[in-house]
Amino acid sequence: MKKEIKKTKKRTAALHNLGCKVNAYETESMQQMLEAAGYTIVDFDKTADVYVINTCSVTNMADRKSRQMIHRARSKNPDAVIVAAGCYVQTAGEEIKQDLSIDILIGNNKKAELIPLLDQYFEDHVHAVDVIDINDGVQSYEELTLAKTGEHTRAFLKVQDGCNQFCSYCIIPYARGRVRSRDPRNVYEEALQLADNGYREIVLTGIHLSSYGAGEEFGLLELIKLVHKIPGIERIRLGSLEPRIITEAFAEQLKQLPKVCPHFHLSLQSGCDETLVRMNRKYTAEEYAHSCELLRSVYEHPAITTDVIVGFPGETPEEFEQSKQFLERIGFYEMHVFQYSKRHGTRAERMPDQVPEPLKKERSAVLLSLEKEQSRAFRDFYIGKQQTVLFEEALQLGEKRYMVGFTPEYVRLAMELAPGMEESAYVNRLCCGTVGEALTEELYLFRLS
Repeated sequence: MKKEIKKTKKRTAALHNLGCKVNAYETESMQQMLEAAGYTIVDFDKTADVYVINTCSVTNMADRKSRQMIHRARSKNPDAVIVAAGCYVQTAGEEIKQDLSIDILIGNNKKAELIPLLDQYFEDHVHAVDVIDINDGVQSYEELTLAKTGEHTRAFLKVQDGCNQFCSYCIIPYARGRVRSRDPRNVYEEALQLADNGYREIVLTGIHLSSYGAGEEFGLLELIKLVHKIPGIERIRLGSLEPRIITEAFAEQLKQLPKVCPHFHLSLQSGCDETLVRMNRKYTAEEYAHSCELLRSVYEHPAITTDVIVGFPGETPEEFEQSKQFLERIGFYEMHVFQYSKRHGTRAERMPDQVPEPLKKERSAVLLSLEKEQSRAFRDFYIGKQQTVLFEEALQLGEKRYMVGFTPEYVRLAMELAPGMEESAYVNRLCCGTVGEALTEELYLFRLS
């Protein structure tokens, strides 16, 4: 039975999100809960009656930023109700329960309880903690929904939560619990509503998206096919994937779905097998390379992006060089380079041969330089070629106005608007044309056919 939402007319609320796209989805879902309950949403920098901080714990820096945003909210309005939710809340233990800046603590798989917890707090003003042991047999997927988003054309749709991988450096399985998948009927209904609300592009996302439907007959590929049927949805993008999901059959079937964008984020972390073993990654560098080859065998020029960690415990100069050479060989559109950060409670924290911070920084700079070179080469490939663009927003560059959007491969293009051309006529519109020269480092000119 659906809970009756208690209407509140005069209170204001502000929200701040830290971390991944899954967190962003959940934050927007909580915002919709607040709006439905009668709250007026204001900017986080404004004075509000309620502040909701959806925290992150993927790195030590994320923990620190989470604490900073909680305390910043308290400083903006000492009388406000401060709600801390999410991964940092889930992993911080007793430490966060002693933080007097926080009035309500909400762990993962409990964000749907936001409004009842606020109602109760306003009634009795008692500090509330709704943090379960996410690793103690939690098997149900928490149903959050999203009908609209801050994006003009693109909507993220969370379909999966939790992770069973237990990479030696990662705290997320302890913060998010075991793998749980959303009912495909609910995914379909939400995607249908988003399409009805004008969104042309859907991004399927999850903590470990490749595990969607694990142990069931209805897996990720079947879910993509289901969303593909929805009229009005022109594009489907996928969140981060494990390389092992890319089989010949998987790649071939994706190619048969024209709405699926040839834009794939395959998590790597290292191009050295010895490092991958210590990380508890469950593939070799050559298996990863084979996944990339399969995608390139069915798509002409797919965008393949990845994550790389430098300075993992025990990473020798030879291992780093091996990883670098592998990255050069594969050739990525984008690489997100991270310096290894200790996470309390993970196996990597206790590993010997921790790499000094200056060396991590040095290695990171080398890979960032390589990333810049590879990314430019990938974008330059499209100069003079026909592409489709889904326009999203207007941009002023000097005296000229442009409409800006992305290709299926997520290359950012800009079409100059002549005097009298209305911006609104192009927002959320698919157009075909030719890619021209670079206007800035990451923005290329686009001319209508």
